[in-house]
Amino acid sequence: MKTAKFASVVTIALGMLILAGTAFAQHDPGVRGGPAGAGGPLAGLSSDEVSFFNAAKDRFKEIDSVSGTVAGEAGVGLGPGFNSNSCASCHAQPTVGGTDPAVNPQIAVAHDAGATNTIPPFLTLHGPARETRFVNNPDGSPDGGVHDIFTIAGRSDAPGCNLAQPDFATQLANDNVIFRIATPTFGAGLIENTADATLEANLASNSSAKAAMGISGHLNRSGNDGTVTRFGWKAQNKSLVIFAGEAYNVEQGVSNEVFPNERNAVPGCVFNGTPEDTTNLTNTFHSGSDASDFASDTVNFAAFMRLSAAPAPGPQNASTHRGEEIFEAIGCALCHTETLTTTKSSFTGQSNQSFTPFSDIAVHNMGTGLQDRVSQGNANGQEFRSAPLWGVGQRIFFFHDGRTTNLLAAIQAHESTGSEANHVEENFDMLSASQKQDVLNFLRSL
Repeated sequence: MKTAKFASVVTIALGMLILAGTAFAQHDPGVRGGPAGAGGPLAGLSSDEVSFFNAAKDRFKEIDSVSGTVAGEAGVGLGPGFNSNSCASCHAQPTVGGTDPAVNPQIAVAHDAGATNTIPPFLTLHGPARETRFVNNPDGSPDGGVHDIFTIAGRSDAPGCNLAQPDFATQLANDNVIFRIATPTFGAGLIENTADATLEANLASNSSAKAAMGISGHLNRSGNDGTVTRFGWKAQNKSLVIFAGEAYNVEQGVSNEVFPNERNAVPGCVFNGTPEDTTNLTNTFHSGSDASDFASDTVNFAAFMRLSAAPAPGPQNASTHRGEEIFEAIGCALCHTETLTTTKSSFTGQSNQSFTPFSDIAVHNMGTGLQDRVSQGNANGQEFRSAPLWGVGQRIFFFHDGRTTNLLAAIQAHESTGSEANHVEENFDMLSASQKQDVLNFLRSL
C-alpha cells in the first residue's frame, strides 16, 4: 500500500478523467472468497494476552437467555427487550467479530424458547440484521434511541411477561424509523489507541485538496472531557468498554457495570438483580485466563475487540494496484485515510504501529440521500463516520442501514444534496468503465 500524496490531487484526477469510456461494463465482483483473514489476535501479543483474547472471544460468542436456564444459552440477562441473543450472531461475517451475515439470525431468535414475537417487514431471512431507532418522540421532540425489535414475552424462561413489541406499523407509516447494522470490530484496538493529536493532524492535512473537493468534516467528541470519540456509525462512543456496555444493554437487554439499569423494566418481565453482568468474585469459567474469568462479559467483549488483529487484504494484481492509485487520485482517500499510527500502548508490541483502516475516524455530511435524521454527540442527522474500509471486500451489506449489497451502488449513493462526497463521486462517474472496475476490484481486495 502506498501513502497518498494529495498536493496535486485535482490535477492528477483531471488528467485521469479525460480517458474515454469503453464498452466494458463495470460490476461489483462480489464478496471476496478465500480465507477470512480476520478474527485472530494481534501479532506480537504475549502468551497471557493471547489467552485473554481467546477466552474473551468465547465470551463474545456466548448465547444469552433470561436467567441462564435454557440449554445451550448459559448467558444471563436477555431482555425484556432485545434484538438478538449473542454478540456473535450479528458480528459474524466473514467470521466472529465481523458484520452482518448472509442469513439473518434475528429470524430464528424471534421465536427462540417459545417467544411469541412477530417478525416486522424490514427483517428478512437474507437481509441484514438490524436495530431500529425512532427519529422523534410522540410529542415531536427528538428521540434517536434504540427501540428493541423483540421481547421475551412467551419464552419458557419468562413466565408472566406480557411486554408487547413496538408498534412498528404506525412508526413506519409515519416515516419515524431508521435502521442500523453491526459495524465490524476487527482491529478496533488500533483505532482506540490512536492519539487524538494524530487524528486531529490527519484531519487538518491536505486542506487545500479537501477544500477543492468540498470536504470538511470534524471529529466527534465527548461532552465531558472533550476528547475524540471514535466507535459506532457516528463515532459516538469513546472507548471499546463503553461501546460494548452500550451494545450489551440495547441489543441484548443485559444490564451491566457500564449501563447498569434494566431497559423496558415493566412489571412481570424483570427476573434478575441488576446489573446482570458484573465482575466475577469467583472463577466459574476456568478458561485458562484469569484476566478473562474474573472480568465481566462487557470487559471481555472489549478485550476481544481491543486485541483483535486488523483484517488482512486479499491477493493483489495489476487491476487492484491501478484501482488503489485511482482511489487516491480522485479524492476517496481524503476521507478514507489509508494509514494511521498508534501511540504508546500498554499491550505487547502495539506501540507506534502503522495500520491501514482507510478512515479518518471523522464524521462528514453525507447529504440528504444517506441522512438518518438522528444526532449523536456533535454528529447531526446527516453526518456519519468515514466507514473504515479494511475488510470491505468480505462485507455483504453496506451503509449504516444495510440498504444495498452492491458496492457500485454504494459508491454512487455517496452523491446527494449536501454531501461532502459529491465532487469525489462525480470524479468516479467520469472514469472510464475499466477504471471504475479497477476501483471496485481494489476495494473488494481489501
